[in-house]
Amino acid sequence: MNLITDLQYFPNIILYKISNKSSNIVFEQYESYQKMSFRNRCQVAGSQGPVNLSIPLEKGRDQRTLMKDVKIAGGYHWQDQHWKTILACYSRSPWFEFYRDELERLYHTSFLFLLDWNLACFEWTCRRLDWPVRVGLSEAYRPAYEEENWLDWRGKLRPKDIQGGWEGGSADNAVVQGIAPVRYRQVFEEVTGFIPHLSILDLLCCEGQRAISLLV
Repeated sequence: MNLITDLQYFPNIILYKISNKSSNIVFEQYESYQKMSFRNRCQVAGSQGPVNLSIPLEKGRDQRTLMKDVKIAGGYHWQDQHWKTILACYSRSPWFEFYRDELERLYHTSFLFLLDWNLACFEWTCRRLDWPVRVGLSEAYRPAYEEENWLDWRGKLRPKDIQGGWEGGSADNAVVQGIAPVRYRQVFEEVTGFIPHLSILDLLCCEGQRAISLLV
């Protein structure tokens, strides 16, 4: 089965659960950018609960630019800020030291386009998961794909759809509701309780090499 989906910033664990059932992943690059999405945002776990890391964009979040042409805004030092947050969230996690040097290099590498940054993040996670999945980019926009051969997850996973899952609530999106959270020990779980459906970074830093087996 093939998967077509939007390309996200260190994607949500849900996307990896869905992707793990696919032999081929195609990221949509000819869609118009959609605000309030994971395309320029990821969620990690802090001592007070979920933390949103958001990448500033050159034309702002209301632009209708094709995803492949969306540029990251310069002058905000967002990579330094995000890296400091990741250090605060995961320096005490069991596996962070195994990934720290590579992640730090990634966050000190400049990217002009959001698509290139997101793809670099996704490819890094695939290497750390030891997951030999085939990845490509769409060649043109297609409104629909054949259901017998494709899973179409474009636009189905948004921050607002999963935020209700924290503190005993339920996800707002019916699609998300049907996906059981991956359970594992989180850094601040004794304080915040378990926070489901975070970025893959949370799972990797907490579970390391065991992460891929939890995504089945």
